[in-house]
Amino acid sequence: MPDDSRSVDVQVDTCRRGAAHTRVTRMSTGSDGGRPFVLIAGIGVAATYFEFLAPLLAEHGEVYALDLPGFGGVPASGEQPTPAFFADQVEAVLDHYDLADPVLIGHSMGTQVVTEVLARRPALSHAVLVSPVVDEGEADAFTQAVRFAQSTARESMHVALTAFSAYLLCGVLYFLEALPHMLRYRISDRIGLGRARLLLIRGEFDRPSPRRLHSRLVARAHEARRWEILGGAHCVVNSHAVGVARLVLRHLDDELPARGRMPAAEAAVPPARHADVRMVLSAMASRVAEWFSAARKDENGVERAKARHARLLWDAYRPGS
Repeated sequence: MPDDSRSVDVQVDTCRRGAAHTRVTRMSTGSDGGRPFVLIAGIGVAATYFEFLAPLLAEHGEVYALDLPGFGGVPASGEQPTPAFFADQVEAVLDHYDLADPVLIGHSMGTQVVTEVLARRPALSHAVLVSPVVDEGEADAFTQAVRFAQSTARESMHVALTAFSAYLLCGVLYFLEALPHMLRYRISDRIGLGRARLLLIRGEFDRPSPRRLHSRLVARAHEARRWEILGGAHCVVNSHAVGVARLVLRHLDDELPARGRMPAAEAAVPPARHADVRMVLSAMASRVAEWFSAARKDENGVERAKARHARLLWDAYRPGS
């Protein structure tokens, strides 16, 4: 977790493209010269999934974590929620902040969105696909529901509650509207259109993102590495954020072998160094405040709650006594 005593700064903006709004949570520690990171979550969920990954990456470059239209309490735009539509919103963010060559990191359905952006912008040089979906041989709602249930059984209660609260904000109807588009998207056919160097990551028990899909994607990509984190499941981006961050940074430095496996002990988020009952209750309260602010469309309240939660985690994991 944080390696020094620098503070973390959190700002929440809204990026608009026509009728569509994307919430952008920007996190920075004042580090100079690093590449920016753009984080895109999966179907129904939000930037809260990156609560541990974002501050780790923010030590090396500014982080932009996105809540796409319809997710995280952001209003839906009325347009069809396809990967191409969401890619339009990511491109709007890149243009709004003048991000010429950021590192795109997608999780689950977010990997489809990243793949679309890479196909449109061949100048982008690096990207990371964590738990890419969907395996073409299992692209039906029932099979995917079973695979997600199998993976969920391996997740922590914290991850389950984070996902459940996000699904409540998304709503059943919008989730069901987006789901067929996710199932129809053929990531294997699109991945070769980009020119970025890719890193594919999965958890050992990630049933919705099986090894055979990773083999197919690596074979069809322009240039790709594949790594597996032992002990992880589909939400490895949260539960094993330390390992994901280490792999991302080594990927950017071109220090990773073409394939490998990382032990769970090196990847899992460790216990907080400075946690007590008061800190835990404060962190829970900030998440609840963020949820209710998002439900009320109170963006100022969302920003305050996100900033408070990020600083609580930063202080809890900082080195020293």
